[in-house]
Amino acid sequence: MRIGITCYPTYGGSGAVATELGLELARRGHEVHFISYASPFRLRGYVERVTFHEVTQTEYPLFEQSSPYALALAVKQHEVAMRENLDLMHVHYAIPHAATAWLAKQMLLAEQRDLKIVTTLHGTDITLVGQDPSYFTLTKFSIERSDRVTAVSEFLRTETYRAFGCAGCDVIVIPNFISTAEYHPPSDGTCRSSLAPSDHKVLVHVSNFRPVKRLTDVVRIFHGVRREMPATLVLVGDGPDRDAAEQEVDRLKLRRDVRFLGKVDNVGDILRCSDLFLLPSQTESFGLAALEAMACAVPVVASAVGGLPEVVVDGETGFLTPSGDVAAMTARALAVLSDTALHTRLRAAASRRALVFAAERIVPRYEQLYEDVLG
Repeated sequence: MRIGITCYPTYGGSGAVATELGLELARRGHEVHFISYASPFRLRGYVERVTFHEVTQTEYPLFEQSSPYALALAVKQHEVAMRENLDLMHVHYAIPHAATAWLAKQMLLAEQRDLKIVTTLHGTDITLVGQDPSYFTLTKFSIERSDRVTAVSEFLRTETYRAFGCAGCDVIVIPNFISTAEYHPPSDGTCRSSLAPSDHKVLVHVSNFRPVKRLTDVVRIFHGVRREMPATLVLVGDGPDRDAAEQEVDRLKLRRDVRFLGKVDNVGDILRCSDLFLLPSQTESFGLAALEAMACAVPVVASAVGGLPEVVVDGETGFLTPSGDVAAMTARALAVLSDTALHTRLRAAASRRALVFAAERIVPRYEQLYEDVLG
């Protein structure tokens, strides 16, 4: 099949999953064309059967307040679909990608070609952005005009029906996945020395540092752990809440034991050196970062919100607590880190659980979906 993929190329779950899906599809012999304003952050170097098409925007004084990226994207999607003879366009994140794909489809229909549209909903496109009155009608329209719609969790499917009704469309749940070649348990512990002193427990958090991730809660949980045992906190990523987290680190006098690594390509290597993953988010439609940690045999302490209970099994692969309950998360973290037998059991269960979401199990479900929509 010839497949177009549009996603946000920036550091975050939707772009990561879309890119990994494209790479897996290419390994399976499909021709994949990424269409976005920048190369996705997980698309590294040349990959056979994968092509990136950059959306360029015209600078014009009239567009001073807002460059019409969505229109330029629709034109590029139409152009690539025509030139590369695409069978379908798989768009990730409803706004604006599903809407622009529909525009591209209309232009192609005028040329007697029918481009099928598959839309995957990832989270805030439904729970936050899409429900804003400025975008609600367009989001609902775009979902209902897609040929197939998928969601990354049962929670998100339910939320989509609740918020939009989604008349005439069946939202299919296909969960996020991990590459077991990249995310797997450690073979040794040599990498730990590069992150922390040998007697320290290593706690890690990976995200785009947006307010929904509650980054200052991560710092406060670590503060509670650090009072009881030697420990290092490793923060991977960047975003708008980094300054607030830096200030909290300084306020609690934790600077010596907290490491801000910024955006890192080889996240799996960092996770394999860790003892515990913290994810105290306000909401998560799936929790890809938690899954990646589990695949590396790292137990997770997270919020019991959204789709996280579909990934993290409370008491088996980690622990779930109410969002915002720093004291409860601190207590759970201390329990895991101070009990060797418990930690060992959680590590083994986490790595086993992650295999349920291995790419070789999930990607064929997308292939079957494509075959169904193409008839």
